[in-house]
Amino acid sequence: MGSTYSVKYVSTAHTPAPDELKAETAAILATVDEQLSTYRNDSAVSTFNRALAGSCLAMPAGLLTLVRAGMVFAQESGGAFDLALEPLLNLWGFGPQAQAEQVPSAQQLAEARQRSGQQHLRIEGQQLCKDVDLQLDFNAIAAGYTVDQIIARLGELGVNSALVEVTGELKAVGKKPKGQSWHIAIEAPLDDRRVAQRILQLDGYGISTSGDYRNYFEKNGVRYSHTLDPQTGAPIRHKLAAVTVADPSTLRADGLSTVLMVLGPERGLAFAEQAGIAAFFVTRDGEGFVTQSSTAFEQLFAAGAEQ
Repeated sequence: MGSTYSVKYVSTAHTPAPDELKAETAAILATVDEQLSTYRNDSAVSTFNRALAGSCLAMPAGLLTLVRAGMVFAQESGGAFDLALEPLLNLWGFGPQAQAEQVPSAQQLAEARQRSGQQHLRIEGQQLCKDVDLQLDFNAIAAGYTVDQIIARLGELGVNSALVEVTGELKAVGKKPKGQSWHIAIEAPLDDRRVAQRILQLDGYGISTSGDYRNYFEKNGVRYSHTLDPQTGAPIRHKLAAVTVADPSTLRADGLSTVLMVLGPERGLAFAEQAGIAAFFVTRDGEGFVTQSSTAFEQLFAAGAEQ
């Protein structure tokens, strides 16, 4: 997945050997890569992406699960989430076939938008069909999905206390040997250094953070984020620097953090409140930052959340 992963767990007399747990984790990562990687030509998604408009191809169950999840996120958010933006991502310089970071012309943007949008997708049984020559990209939810898969498999193998992180998305279950919770840090959205902004205690929740402070480019003094607004086909332009979401499903946390990042500070907070989403917003304010939490976030982490 082009990044790192980490599995920490509490061992008991019934826990399999570390090599077995590592092999089980590696097998899940390999399956995800085989299905969802846009950086390998033989993956299921790359095969689908090469297919012509009007094609229907049999796809693995995991990939179809993520397509269905993407459709739910899009419907819930009024179109602030879209898995089929790869032509636009490539055009702006953020996709796997990108040539260079650039500000495209109106004509280039219009052409790419004609080949984008998951409204042109449909599922028929175990087949995925597309009406136009679009390409899928699961980067907005693949890591959260993978975390959930690993946590579930560890549980089947008798691991009841673990902290799993894949490319920055994570989930913790259970307690440490002395009864302490797993602790994780929300990182401040700084370009030049890593600073913990808030410490959370987790048990049974996934955490996902989306932000524009790692992957962007600047042109003529304008900052262009890698997060695109599906409604415009262009990078988001508001002051929200980062948003963190907590949810029992790391897949859902992953997708919702992208949704809220697209919506921005005002619309995002309103959406989180209306939908009962536990979210923590970090907004640029001059040279500094202002933080806001949804009601659900404060209720979830009110007791002993900070150390």
